[in-house]
Amino acid sequence: MIFIVEDDVSIRELVIYSLKNSGFECKGFSDGGQFWTEIEKNVPELVLLDIMLPKEDGLSILKKIRSMKTISDIPVIMLTAKSSEFDKVIGLDSGADDYVSKPFGITELLARIKRLLARTKKSCVSDNKMILGILEVDTAKHLVSSDGKKIDLTLKEFDLLVFLMRSKNIVYSREELLEKVWGYDVTVETRTVDTHIMSLRAKIDKARKYIQTIRGVGYKIGEIE
Repeated sequence: MIFIVEDDVSIRELVIYSLKNSGFECKGFSDGGQFWTEIEKNVPELVLLDIMLPKEDGLSILKKIRSMKTISDIPVIMLTAKSSEFDKVIGLDSGADDYVSKPFGITELLARIKRLLARTKKSCVSDNKMILGILEVDTAKHLVSSDGKKIDLTLKEFDLLVFLMRSKNIVYSREELLEKVWGYDVTVETRTVDTHIMSLRAKIDKARKYIQTIRGVGYKIGEIE
């Protein structure tokens, strides 16, 4: 779940629309009051936070987030019309993880969100062992098991699974997976990804449910809600 706190209705609705089309769940708020009411019930994975807000500005909200033990580690990307180096420094020094100046491109914003989520999720898992329900991956021993049964994967199937496991619940397009798993200098067709996903699902058997197809976008791995 991603929260966006932005008082400009057109920007807020555009970002929400784009996030949902990319496979993310999100909620939008026009001010800090609405944001604080919702965060008491639902803690998001990431917050997009405008600096210039009515009543309580974005920097004040950010400082509060960082001061509260229960939500201090939530990744925050600041959105603002201010573009000076000084303003960026203030935002980052206040605890922001990233900073996007308006007007911004939606493609760039989505890329920054994915990178930040991938980085923070990776820091929350063991360097060697990752577990998702009945699926376990040990990168040090190069072992994969599903429901307690050892699974034999090809090198590229293993690399694909590890990449998705390190980025749980993040949706990647086929092109992004080709770039991240196969490398920039490798020329392959997007159906290569589909073929490997199909093979991976077949091999991990009962755990195949975790690899989800997001129609019109790509794939992600995560618990079924």
